[in-house]
Amino acid sequence: MAIRVLLGFRIPDEELSRLFEVYQQFVENVFSLPMDLPFSGYRRGIRARETLQKGLEKAIQEKLQNTQGKDYADALDILIESGKEHGKELTMQELKDGTLELIFAAYATTASASTSLIMQLLKHPRVLEKLREELRSKGILHNGCICEGSLRLDNINSLHYLDCVIKEVLRLFTPISGGYRTVLQTFELDGFQIPKGWSVMYSIRDTHDTAPVFKDVDAFDPDRFGQGRSEDKEGRFHYLPFGGGVRTCLGKHLAKLFLKALAIELASTSRFELATRTFPKITLVPVVHPVDGLKVKFFGLDSNQNEILTGTDAMLGATV
Repeated sequence: MAIRVLLGFRIPDEELSRLFEVYQQFVENVFSLPMDLPFSGYRRGIRARETLQKGLEKAIQEKLQNTQGKDYADALDILIESGKEHGKELTMQELKDGTLELIFAAYATTASASTSLIMQLLKHPRVLEKLREELRSKGILHNGCICEGSLRLDNINSLHYLDCVIKEVLRLFTPISGGYRTVLQTFELDGFQIPKGWSVMYSIRDTHDTAPVFKDVDAFDPDRFGQGRSEDKEGRFHYLPFGGGVRTCLGKHLAKLFLKALAIELASTSRFELATRTFPKITLVPVVHPVDGLKVKFFGLDSNQNEILTGTDAMLGATV
């Protein structure tokens, strides 16, 4: 989805599968110690990146040569146009680097947030039931089925509690830890001078954990974003799962829509339970994810909310 929707590439399925395997090698080694030794994770990551960039260069060239009949702008188009607006034609290397960053952001972070969403719905069944009640009240869920034609964008955007659930997942389990910015003008912060041209990092997780606007920060509480409280509206840059300012994430609306669609599907058509005795430990690198995956059993539901039996346990199990 990231390749085709965000970037507008038309890569054959077989080639896409090959690049995906290489991409996984890249992600697994992206935060390795920078020691360029044979068989090191760093060396594997560098080789994977080189292979990826060769494939991306071919896809970018084909995209730049085939612009006829297109009536929309994808993220890569916006990146290219942004460079032109600032009087700079992006080089092929810059386009490849930017494309790889977009793929990492779109794929890894969305997978991370989806897993966190499922885990929180497992931990908080009352939240899941309240979500189902909202779907029923909006005419989306009826007699255990998603009503035909109900999943329109305006309907999804009207689901305020669902929006609160997604916001709370992203507050507690922001996929990435922070971001980098270049200092445009020398300034002073807490008595320290930060020179122009320096790179600075801001921490999304620390911001969410320490922002005074959030009450009981460790609790999973979607209602904190409801109309009665609106804790995220009490100041600027207290809530920034997609970054902030003019460099906010290009794919944030697509990511939120994807998470909402996933939540609606889970709440409407299945019952699911943890397939292990305890919830897995969480690691934060390279993105937030369970150490050994989140093992879940899914049970399909018919129109009467009865489980659809499957032949084997293997058909029920899934790792996300």
